[in-house]
Amino acid sequence: MTAVKETHRRPLGRFAERSVVGLLAVAGAGVAFGVLLMLVRFHWDPLYRADHEAAEWFNRLVAPHHPLVTALQAVTDLGGRPVLIWLVTIAVVGLLIRRQPRLAVYLIISGVGGLILDPSLKALVGRLRPVVDVPITHAPGNSFPSGHALGSFVAYGALLLVFLPAMPPRWRRPAIVLVGGLVLLIGLTRIALGVHFVSDVLGGWLLGATWLGVTAYAFRLWRRDRGRPVPPISEGLEPEAGEEITPAPDEEHVLEHPRSAVAELLVGWVLVFGALYAFGMVVSYHAKGTFLDTLDTEVPQWLAARRTDSLNNLSWWWSKFGDTHAILLISLVFCPLVLAIWKRWRPVLFVALAMFGELSLFLASSGAVDRPRPPVDNLDGHLPTSSFPSGHIAATICLWTAIAVIVLARTDHWWRWLFVAMAVIMPVGVAISRMYRGMHHPTDVMGAILLSGLWIGLLWWVVRPNADVRRGNRPAIESEQVPELPDELARAGREE
Repeated sequence: MTAVKETHRRPLGRFAERSVVGLLAVAGAGVAFGVLLMLVRFHWDPLYRADHEAAEWFNRLVAPHHPLVTALQAVTDLGGRPVLIWLVTIAVVGLLIRRQPRLAVYLIISGVGGLILDPSLKALVGRLRPVVDVPITHAPGNSFPSGHALGSFVAYGALLLVFLPAMPPRWRRPAIVLVGGLVLLIGLTRIALGVHFVSDVLGGWLLGATWLGVTAYAFRLWRRDRGRPVPPISEGLEPEAGEEITPAPDEEHVLEHPRSAVAELLVGWVLVFGALYAFGMVVSYHAKGTFLDTLDTEVPQWLAARRTDSLNNLSWWWSKFGDTHAILLISLVFCPLVLAIWKRWRPVLFVALAMFGELSLFLASSGAVDRPRPPVDNLDGHLPTSSFPSGHIAATICLWTAIAVIVLARTDHWWRWLFVAMAVIMPVGVAISRMYRGMHHPTDVMGAILLSGLWIGLLWWVVRPNADVRRGNRPAIESEQVPELPDELARAGREE
């Protein structure tokens, strides 16, 4: 009987020991933040001087080097709200699809808490941002604490705790080091770019550590109260969910023959480029007096003569559906959802290669052909690339065609035809808008269709994005279960 009692006490004892250490660490971070907050709020002179001297030193070091500034801005964007909100939102949706509502709730609470703490404390302290000799960039609002430092610590830390069980044990320590290094770099970029003092970033890290520790400790208490084992934090929040949240647990090979696939894609890319270059040179410089020349001359003039303010605004918005930001945003939403639902990397690879190949073929053929824009008023002004082929149209065709190819084969419900319709409507709308705005000839549109058709066809033949469907792969959630997803959050709160 005594042995049985000891067996039951041992996990509880280990949890108590770990809890004391964890609570002390969280309390220490909280106390340190409180002290720093008071020093900043009451303008402690040594801290004031150190902050301003560091800001001036970083400004002299960074401002003259434009490539360094560009690199710092790229890193600092990884800690901005748009990126962090996208990451957490996609993770929450993926967890709900994989039937892990408790982890989804944890991410929501952690993220919302960070969003609340940042502006409220900035308003409370009211500290102005640094003023440097050579301003590099601008940031709105007050300075203390750093929202990037706080948000990146909470968001990346919470994601790490949730998805650690999905990683092989040998990758967990490198993942922790990688996330810690990223959070450190994001904080340093805020100082180097002159938008935060050193104490702002320290405050963001300390507050982030405190909030992340509180939420993780609360989650572990919840597990203990429901009689679940409480593992070391280095194993993540919920180790038993490891297989369910692994991106593709049953996929042995993304491609059966990766070397031959790479060779086929490289050879195919060269052949597609050759076809584009040949067609581009013909329509650009050797089609004088032909029907194609008449088409390229009269259509832009006919459209330019019928411009109105309303159509100008409409064409501007529709043209935006084909620009880099819109295409990237749609890809970054679609690909994680496909991974969450069908647990396969291959369709994600299909979309990624479609967009990368389109971009590289567009840039290469545009530079080689170097065709001038139509001889009408170009509403989008001067662009660094030439007219042939249209990058907006090619990217739109490749993206929506790739999405339609994947969805059409993976569901038999009526709404799959909406994606087929989008694969037609979106490119047509973008094509008309780009020609209306005087940015492309009709044969530039033909070039975009040629690029997209050849490249998507090549990818379909080499990658076989839907091969797993023929082998009986089923989605993690059926179509008729989609309305149930909002109920997962409510169910998690009631679960005992």
